[in-house]
Amino acid sequence: GGSMIHPSVPAILFTPICPHSLSFRPLIFPDSVVFRCEMPEDCRGETVVSFDGKNGQVLTHGQGIKVKMSPFPIPTICRTDSTADWFSSLDSALGFNVRTRQKPFDSESLS
Repeated sequence: GGSMIHPSVPAILFTPICPHSLSFRPLIFPDSVVFRCEMPEDCRGETVVSFDGKNGQVLTHGQGIKVKMSPFPIPTICRTDSTADWFSSLDSALGFNVRTRQKPFDSESLS
């Protein structure tokens, strides 16, 4: 449910997973932003944060996390170039402009 960002765009994509309110939406930040998500001191419970769905970490009252762009970007290997490869992978994953052939109606099922 998050946004799709071309790999050459220097940005941080922040996507809440299973939010408890519709006011939580995916956010796109410039790569220069440093932001902090913090649990209020007067919160009623605790929360768990995880990154890429791995190794959850419990946050309690007043604790938080700081998120910023890594100074070491992950290199990628491209078959053609980053744009062609990105659109090709989106096309194969999402099936843009593909119409699945449907079976014809059976005359018995219409009666």
